[in-house]
Amino acid sequence: MSVPILDNHVHLEPRKGRNIDAVKDFERRGGTHVIVSHLPYDDLHVSSAEDYRRGFDVTVSLAELVNAETSVKAYATVGPYPVELLGLEKRHGLDKAKDIMVAGMDIAAEYVMEGKALAIGEVGRPHFEVSEQIWNASNDILAHAMARARDADCAVVLHTESGSVQTMKDLAQMADAARLERERVVKHYCPPMILPEENFGLMPSVLAGRDTVMEALSKGSRFMMETDFLDDPERPGAVLAITTVPKRTLSLLEEGIMTEEQAYDIHVDNPRRVYGSGFE
Repeated sequence: MSVPILDNHVHLEPRKGRNIDAVKDFERRGGTHVIVSHLPYDDLHVSSAEDYRRGFDVTVSLAELVNAETSVKAYATVGPYPVELLGLEKRHGLDKAKDIMVAGMDIAAEYVMEGKALAIGEVGRPHFEVSEQIWNASNDILAHAMARARDADCAVVLHTESGSVQTMKDLAQMADAARLERERVVKHYCPPMILPEENFGLMPSVLAGRDTVMEALSKGSRFMMETDFLDDPERPGAVLAITTVPKRTLSLLEEGIMTEEQAYDIHVDNPRRVYGSGFE
């Protein structure tokens, strides 16, 4: 049985991680597509918006390396990681920090429009409690990201607090305000919130734990699967091993729990709807 298999969200480390070797493990287990999401790199510090280009270039180059050295099709998503706002605020004050992040979103949209990246992400707001000022600034930055995604005709991949019905509703309303289609908003690290009344039209990217995927399948097949693989040798398997999505998909297919039609929805049709013509 030959089914394309996408891991919708992984991170690769250019120096301390296994990067290309990790993707080769993914390939050997049946993985065919992977989306490499940008995270800040320890040795590349941001003090101005232009500094984001160096980090974005690293993420893009990692996806290009995968494409050059494996048969896996890799795509990059780029954008200022939301927790970066806290460090920038300490060094520059909140107003300047916010301006740097907003301008970083403009650069991310530029990378998409130039064909270097598939989407803007992961962006959003901190996943832990912060001050009201930081929270409000984060929402302003996120609103700008959604507007730029609309301008670039692309998806936006969100890192936020844990998914809840209220969170999903709030994010959907933000997308409406930015005139960005809700389906082009990907909730990364999402619980199995598959029903319309749970996700309000956003696209869930569900962690590929067995119980989580089975719960998602019990509600439908309008979701994608991810590992949020961190490629950190000091934290092996964090968050999930990069081989998890193909292993889980093929196992559930063999057991008859997932149908081939559902697999195509998850790994082909849903990504195409979300990411558009850039996803092949």
